[in-house]
Amino acid sequence: MNYIAVREVEVVVIGAGQAGLAAAFHLRRSGYRPDADFVVLDHSPQPGGAWQFRWPTLTYDKVHGMHALPGMALTDADPRRPSAEVIGGYFAAYEQRFGLRVHRPVSVTAVRDARDGRLLVETSQGRYAARAVINATGTWDRPFWPRFPGQEGFRGRQLHSAQYRGPAEFRGARVVVVGGGTSAVQQLIEIAPVAAATTWVTRRPPVFRSGPFGADEGRAAVALVEERVRQGLPPRSVVSVTGLPMTEAVRQAQESGVLARLPLFARVTPDAVAWDDGRTVEADVLLYATGFRAAVDHLAPLRLREAGGGIRLAGTRVVRDPRVHLVGYGPSASTIGANRAGRAAVREIRQLLTGAPPAPPAPGGSPRPAAGVRGAGVPDPRPADDRAGRGTGYAAGAAAVSPTGTRLSSHARSWA
Repeated sequence: MNYIAVREVEVVVIGAGQAGLAAAFHLRRSGYRPDADFVVLDHSPQPGGAWQFRWPTLTYDKVHGMHALPGMALTDADPRRPSAEVIGGYFAAYEQRFGLRVHRPVSVTAVRDARDGRLLVETSQGRYAARAVINATGTWDRPFWPRFPGQEGFRGRQLHSAQYRGPAEFRGARVVVVGGGTSAVQQLIEIAPVAAATTWVTRRPPVFRSGPFGADEGRAAVALVEERVRQGLPPRSVVSVTGLPMTEAVRQAQESGVLARLPLFARVTPDAVAWDDGRTVEADVLLYATGFRAAVDHLAPLRLREAGGGIRLAGTRVVRDPRVHLVGYGPSASTIGANRAGRAAVREIRQLLTGAPPAPPAPGGSPRPAAGVRGAGVPDPRPADDRAGRGTGYAAGAAAVSPTGTRLSSHARSWA
């Protein structure tokens, strides 16, 4: 292939959310130079991944889990601040601290086989020839809209939860919320006090989790999602197999009747939703909190999908093309899962590019550079205090809220 006007790099990371930044960190830690050996491309206008698009009334104390990025803790986050501001600021500080040099806004339109062992990454800002691609594009750009008979004739407003900006716009309206995930519950609880009436409908009865959710429970949940991915089936979100967390706000909403659930309606009329048994509920607004699908259309030229409709993975590696790794996909679509996936992807890519076997993990969980391969003897990019475990991380606000642990991200949702 003629590489005139094509920039050559070792690795292209597509996406700069949690998974993409974690992968970039581990690439740099392994000795790959940002903006030289690897590039990070992000189509969002600013740092923050999908979090920057979350509604303003989703304050940080309502987030169901945000695990810190590797190498820099998030501390002192004001629980009353919008999560978009807290996490956006944290991601921005992270990019700067480790010099990741994220290119934005850059849209990746296609990834193709260059037929010389490389992958050709076509973008809105030019083309890249890479030996490997880490895809970390998440799901935010592909909201799932269910289809119902009569939907096109509805005279009220229809919107997806991705378009939700707060409860004020629903004042005095009759609102039907469709979907059984975390966003459906959070938005319903916000809307109910100002709406004329709310109705909650779900495809399946919701399951609320009131007991502890520790490491064993987390591993079991991830294993269920992972099995589908191994079979080449479209992934379910991790949250879909864990149940909904029972918070005090949820408990109060249940007691007040806000979370009284109805089964999914059969059709939409001009002014209502209707069931086959003759029941109808009049509505001004249909709010679809029906989740998202993986944003991987740009990978279509590589023909990665299996007959079952999904992309089969071995860990993070695509079985049909070992040059491509998916992070933040399926079992790694949680903030702690994204961190681990980024590390695992880099370990395998180093093996692919150098021919060296993966090195044993370092004490902090990241692979040690193997002797004789890229990264050997390269200084750890983290400040000395962080390497010694003494770093204070990124101080986000006045109230001490440490987002550590294994809780699941509230933006990993499914249509339920």
